Amino acid sequence: MVWHLSQLWFIPAGFLIGGYGTLIGAGGGFIIVPLLILLYPWQDREVITSISLAVVFFNAASGSAAYARMRRIDYRAGLLFAAFTVPGAILGALSTELLPRRWFDGVMGVLLALVAIYLLIRPGSRRSAPDGALALEAWHRGSFRYNKTLGSGVSLLVGYLASLLGIGGGIIHVPFLANVLHFPVHVATATSHFVLAIMALVSTLVHIWQGHLRPDNGLWQALCLSVGVVVGAQVGAKLSVRIHGNWIIRGLAVGLGAVGVRIFLGAVM
Repeated sequence: MVWHLSQLWFIPAGFLIGGYGTLIGAGGGFIIVPLLILLYPWQDREVITSISLAVVFFNAASGSAAYARMRRIDYRAGLLFAAFTVPGAILGALSTELLPRRWFDGVMGVLLALVAIYLLIRPGSRRSAPDGALALEAWHRGSFRYNKTLGSGVSLLVGYLASLLGIGGGIIHVPFLANVLHFPVHVATATSHFVLAIMALVSTLVHIWQGHLRPDNGLWQALCLSVGVVVGAQVGAKLSVRIHGNWIIRGLAVGLGAVGVRIFLGAVM
């Protein structure tokens, strides 16, 4: 019982992670993974990944419920992208035990850091503010158009990388939807969260099937963090209404940079 009580501090930590992760549409996995690595340096990466993805699911599910009430989720795009992230997520979860990670982590860390720098310099899409308003208006009318083939292909890759690294996927999906497919930023964050909930659930089930998340190994940390993120996600969704889209992207860039540095240092040290 004492050991279980010692995990209760994860609840307020989860609240903060859930609020920030939902605000920027990233799920919070990019914070959870480095946190667990620092706290449990002896723990297998499969267990850390499974804890993170389980918490990301609860965060994304709670945030998606809040965004659904705000009517900001593009369900057609979300279901399409989720259909491609799921097979990628399954493959990523299965790959955690099979693939050497050092060289891959080094390249991925550099790429994420470069994307973060780009987003900090140019947080919005390349279109002007009037064009962004027109896109939002078109989305509300149901006449918004985007490249479905490109979106599906990238979603497959996002599902694989997110599940492999345990960081969710929103840190890649949100800037892609906003900057490449030109989704309105608030729609991009909400839709990404919806996709993330489906993807993280599938990844978590695969990890449970593999025995990576058990009552004696990671389950209590995951539960305590999940309690916090469920509440924090509701707060983050409400705050997102009051914060300009560019600031959301800048917040996402900070998260990207943190993940990139963490992955790169883990590869070279």
